[in-house]
Amino acid sequence: MRYLENERRYETMVYNRSGASGLKLPAISLGLWHNFGGGDSYENGRAMVRRAFDLGITHFDLANNYGPPAGSAEETFGRILKQDIGHLRDEMVISTKAGYYMWPGPYGDWGSRKYLISSLDQSLKRLNLDYVDIFYHHRPDPETPLEETMAALDLVVRQGKALYVALSNYSPEQTRQASAILKSLGTPCLIHQVRYSMLERKIEEGLLDVLEEERIGCIAFSPLAKGMLTDRYFQGIPADSRAAGASIFLKPEELTEAVMAKTRQLNELAGRRGQKLSQMALAWVLRGGKVTSALIGASRVSQIDDAVGTLANMAFTDEELQQIDNILKG
Repeated sequence: MRYLENERRYETMVYNRSGASGLKLPAISLGLWHNFGGGDSYENGRAMVRRAFDLGITHFDLANNYGPPAGSAEETFGRILKQDIGHLRDEMVISTKAGYYMWPGPYGDWGSRKYLISSLDQSLKRLNLDYVDIFYHHRPDPETPLEETMAALDLVVRQGKALYVALSNYSPEQTRQASAILKSLGTPCLIHQVRYSMLERKIEEGLLDVLEEERIGCIAFSPLAKGMLTDRYFQGIPADSRAAGASIFLKPEELTEAVMAKTRQLNELAGRRGQKLSQMALAWVLRGGKVTSALIGASRVSQIDDAVGTLANMAFTDEELQQIDNILKG
């Protein structure tokens, strides 16, 4: 069965240009960090990818270590491509990353040319692709010279293994230095992936300014603060939630009464806007045009529908933005 031949899916989505590049990304992108690993339901993951693409989410974000186990999310997505949407490859932006531990020994981690190129080769095999659209260095390496890491990113573009290169988790000064090196090599940085939400605003302390100066896009991961900016935890911790399980990404102790008091107030404001809290949180991240795309995770199809529903109400009044700031500072 050939899937999704109808161009009407693009009517649902807003597309934003990434920095100074020619590439546009959907305002909502789908990340495969969780729920696409070897121990997760393949059919559920498949249904989420299909629905996302059907709603105009053309960008799918992976990394070499996504799973668990590491590599299994890429294998899952490669299988979905083969089974369902691979014939529409040119309508998708697929990204992957390297920078965290992947295999034993001195060559399976961080930012050496050896590791980055070997890791991308492995990722392409798992994905069954000839190239990815975006290849990220996942985190800065305190020991490898920045020039070596950036030269490796430049090389994979020249080899045809990636169309664009990107950074993640770099500080403002590291970003500025890396951008200068990449520009000198002729392969400018496309985008920077950073943690950003109402509850995590560190990138406002200089990084957003650097990205604007360097004309680099910004994609925000964890825009819902690991699910804390949803109505998921208002009645306690559900048995099937991340906070109740073995996940290392959200612990019950993070759900403090102070945090929950803020999210309940935010939820009331979202209700007055005719939105769910999660939708208002995504709209807030995308406000003002400084963030190219909000990168969501999902465990069920309905969450993807909710996320795309955000686009029906993206505007904030000055009063609403002040109310949000007052709640967050309280």
